[in-house]
Amino acid sequence: MTGRQTEGISPQWRYLVVEGPIGSGKSALARRLAEHRGVHLLAEQPEANPFLARFHRHFPHHALATQLAFLMQRADSARAMIGGELFGQPLVSDFLFERDALFAGLNLDEEEQGLYRRLAQLALPEHPVPDLVIYLQASEETLLSRVAARPDSEVVPYPDGYLKRVHAAYSEFFHRYDSAPLLIVNTDHLDLVEGQEDFELLLRCISEVRGQRSYFNKSV
Repeated sequence: MTGRQTEGISPQWRYLVVEGPIGSGKSALARRLAEHRGVHLLAEQPEANPFLARFHRHFPHHALATQLAFLMQRADSARAMIGGELFGQPLVSDFLFERDALFAGLNLDEEEQGLYRRLAQLALPEHPVPDLVIYLQASEETLLSRVAARPDSEVVPYPDGYLKRVHAAYSEFFHRYDSAPLLIVNTDHLDLVEGQEDFELLLRCISEVRGQRSYFNKSV
């Protein structure tokens, strides 16, 4: 990649977040952006959540414990960014702090949601706001086909209709999101993980972001 392309992401975007529903490729793109920029990757660590495998086997029975374990991870990350070892460092993350409430709404009943919100106020009273959020959007069909194409070792027995509810919840969440500048990227016809041309197009779009809401939609 040329020097000009390497500088495609403005230094003003010190804290970038890549978000998107299951199957969007957010974690892989966040990793690629962090490597491209030579900055720290603040990644979700689902393997460190001791309740996640149990949640996947019995969704209703372990939802609250799973959400609270993720909440503790978020609290640790926020402390590291606000006054710890990540303070002031440029970084790319594959999760948005506010997004956990989206899954709490999907996975918890009303009483559990009330408990979750109270504990979240105590454990995570504040968190850094990104300089830019990249929302990876795709059609339901695209997301479902990507999940179905995963290796057998990564297959999760999601309940019927669960992925569609996640997709709808993300769409609603980002329709209302205004806490940080937002770049909405339609990935139906993009390969941002392996494709060099598409990745460079994304870098150019990031460098040209102006205002609170921008769009990148590659036509076929």
